[in-house]
Amino acid sequence: MKTSQVPAKDPSSVIRRGGLVALIVFSCLAYGAAPAEAGCAERSFDGAKFTVCAFDPRHDDIRLFLSGQDGKPYGSLAALAAALKAKGERLVFAMNAGMFEQDQSPVGLYVENRRKLHGPDTRAGPSNFHLKPNGVFWVGDGVAGVTETARFLADPPAARYVTQSGPMLVVDGKIHPKIKPSGTSEKIRNGVGACDGGDVVFAISDEPVNFDRFARLFRDDLDCPNALFLDGSVSSLYAPEVNRDDELTPIGPIAGVVRAGSSDKQ
Repeated sequence: MKTSQVPAKDPSSVIRRGGLVALIVFSCLAYGAAPAEAGCAERSFDGAKFTVCAFDPRHDDIRLFLSGQDGKPYGSLAALAAALKAKGERLVFAMNAGMFEQDQSPVGLYVENRRKLHGPDTRAGPSNFHLKPNGVFWVGDGVAGVTETARFLADPPAARYVTQSGPMLVVDGKIHPKIKPSGTSEKIRNGVGACDGGDVVFAISDEPVNFDRFARLFRDDLDCPNALFLDGSVSSLYAPEVNRDDELTPIGPIAGVVRAGSSDKQ
């Protein structure tokens, strides 16, 4: 299975990751802010503004969340932050992580802590989700990736968390064949990429953009050979260190990065 995932650490990967971190720090300084603990920073690309958050799955605790202990969907990033704080954990980053039905259940494949809560959807159709190839974002033990759905299902890695969405934005370094520069649909969008050097990079546009510009952000600016669109109607970001607590609700699956201890900032 050809996929983009975290390789074993080597000097070249350290250099590449260092370059991405340097870009994030530079972007923070350019906007007059200190580097964010959560690895998030504002940046500009092709005349548009974005917020980009980079994490290393070898060291960062990246998880997916859907429902609380009562079985009800969290429905918002703030609700997830509060639930984790009550358990002595700290949410340093969160973003909505896939499309969902009216009851907030996932549209496609969803696995949480190795439990499959919803099966894959391999149908074709006119919606963004069904614009093939679509894909999955997955997290294993110290490894993560973005993979086309068909490839993932044919040879699944040992993943603790999986969320399916679509379309793929970038596939093996190429823009999705149905994404065109002339696209006129511009919306706030969010997505995730598996990038050179091993980082997982989440991005959200801070102004409406079309699919082509969003895909090129991942490929050309963030060096992500594989990237996945997550959503465009309720795109939300929780990152206290850059003063973001978007509350577009309700939402379904959530991607988050968790650290030990609570914070009064939540």
